[in-house]
Amino acid sequence: MKSELQSQIYEFGEFRIDAAKRLLLRDDDEIIPLTPKIFDTLLYLVQNNGKVIEKDELIGAIWTDTIVEENNLNKNISVLRGVLGEKPGEHRFIVTVPGHGYKFVAEVASLNPNSEVQSPKSLEISDAAFQIADSIAEDQKPKTKNRKRQIYAFAWLILLIAVSTAFYFWQSPTKPVSSPIKTIAVLPFKSLGSENRNEALELGMADTLISKLGGAEIIVRPLGSVSRYALLEQDSLTAGRELGVETVLDGTIQTADNRIRISAQLFRVSDGRQLWTGQFDEKSTDIFRVQDAISERVASALKIRLGGREKKRYTENVEAYQLYMKGRFHLLKAIKSDTETSVSYFEQAIEADPGYALAYAGLSDAYRGLTVGGDMPSTEFMPKARAAALRAIEIDDTLAEAHANLGHVMFWYDWDWNAAENQYKRALELDPNSADALQFYAHLLSSAGRHTEALAKIKRARELDPVNLRVNAIEGMLLMYAGQTDEAIARLQKTLELDPNYRLANMMAARAYSEKGMFAEAIAATSKARELSAVGSELIAYGAYALAKSGKHTEAQATLDELLKLSTEKYVPPYNIALVYNALGESDKALDYLEKGFTEKDVRMVWLKVEPKWNNLRNEPRFQDLLRRVGFLQ
Repeated sequence: MKSELQSQIYEFGEFRIDAAKRLLLRDDDEIIPLTPKIFDTLLYLVQNNGKVIEKDELIGAIWTDTIVEENNLNKNISVLRGVLGEKPGEHRFIVTVPGHGYKFVAEVASLNPNSEVQSPKSLEISDAAFQIADSIAEDQKPKTKNRKRQIYAFAWLILLIAVSTAFYFWQSPTKPVSSPIKTIAVLPFKSLGSENRNEALELGMADTLISKLGGAEIIVRPLGSVSRYALLEQDSLTAGRELGVETVLDGTIQTADNRIRISAQLFRVSDGRQLWTGQFDEKSTDIFRVQDAISERVASALKIRLGGREKKRYTENVEAYQLYMKGRFHLLKAIKSDTETSVSYFEQAIEADPGYALAYAGLSDAYRGLTVGGDMPSTEFMPKARAAALRAIEIDDTLAEAHANLGHVMFWYDWDWNAAENQYKRALELDPNSADALQFYAHLLSSAGRHTEALAKIKRARELDPVNLRVNAIEGMLLMYAGQTDEAIARLQKTLELDPNYRLANMMAARAYSEKGMFAEAIAATSKARELSAVGSELIAYGAYALAKSGKHTEAQATLDELLKLSTEKYVPPYNIALVYNALGESDKALDYLEKGFTEKDVRMVWLKVEPKWNNLRNEPRFQDLLRRVGFLQ
């Protein structure tokens, strides 16, 4: 009985399963590649259509010799729903029965494999054609014996079938995209199963494809935004809607015995229609070839030309590539300990391939992160960031990230405004759709008091990457610097709606609340941010500022004492201490610490010109002199 079932052909909707050949086909005979376990899941559901299949039963049937988690099954069902084109909330094929399992609800026709199999639509076309043929034949009965009329009738029959077939394919769900696609998100590829996940590889596939697909013809959401959709159970269409894109590319990865199998699918978000699918089974060392093939086929499906990086491989060394992606994986977490870990991986990638420009760019970005966001002395890490960025540019002058990273050093550390601006412009010339380059350029423009230009740049960055938390938080800060405090608070509140636990947004909100006189809200925001981060001298300082301005001088002084004690144990940026002294009315001590900040090249000195918390000192000669020495024109 089992062998008989395994040789059957099943039809449902516009799909057909050939159990013997283990194929899923669409009714135009397009083969839809599935991994073995996903095919087995679909076949079992189809063979038991109309019945509720308990999860345990389904797991036992698919993974006969292996113990797996329920999450493996959930992932298979999610992939199948995408393959079959089910929209969220739609149940044309698979229904979840809460507390039990799943039921296949589409009508299934079981066919004899020895008979000719046709899809329902093609049968309709053929039936109509042959009905007309019968009618013609009736008119051409042997009594006429007119051979010429029979030939004409046969010709008309062939023409009718051809026209009908052409009309069918014109309506087919696999017809090419007719209108231009402008936006796409490449989600982290998922491992089939939660055991032995290689999250760096999953993220790396997305990162490389983002780079290859990006160009003037299509906007690709950057890795920082799509990385939040790395959960195995993540629904790709839901992610696409949240990211505000028209199409989503995602896939699965399996690795075993030095081989890699990658399945990729391209969906249109509006209706869940599958635009392209492909499966690749290669040696692990051929991963670059797979990435090239996927990007080329996706570009073909979308009718776009690939960007300038489509054929560029920054390394041919698989080990170096894997180490680089591990560095990227940790750097994206934006946590000091992970940033330090990323430095180690980038250095190992460079050791494996000394000509790997991307690894140098990653190393530069990590060093910058430790200084700007990690309470680390700039004099220790910014020179290293500069050296790494320059080496990346020396290897590849067309690498936008390297120019942006060099711009960071010139802005935050050198206070060389013109040179930094030129590097940001060069980065945007190379990659006009870089939300990262735009936001950092906006930061420089804002610090220089060029608020109209700054807000235009940060707005464009948000349009390119609407759910990027850092872009949204930075926009809130720049609005505050431009004197638009209400708008700043509104933007930061929207950012916190995306992620209430985003530390940077909580900190920026505290700064804006203080300017509005909402000190209780400012104190609450800094307290929340401190719970989320072990690195916190800046958070302590802004919390103390709000306490002092709200009249709680004793509590503010206690917090300042905490900050001063901390500075005896580790590096604390002088700018942060100066901020609290100024709030407590001790202007001379505030200026002393700002002088110390200048001497130590504290990166926060770039805010002197626009930070409203220094407004009471602006007419002080010492403050004016500091502005001049940092490079601000009066």
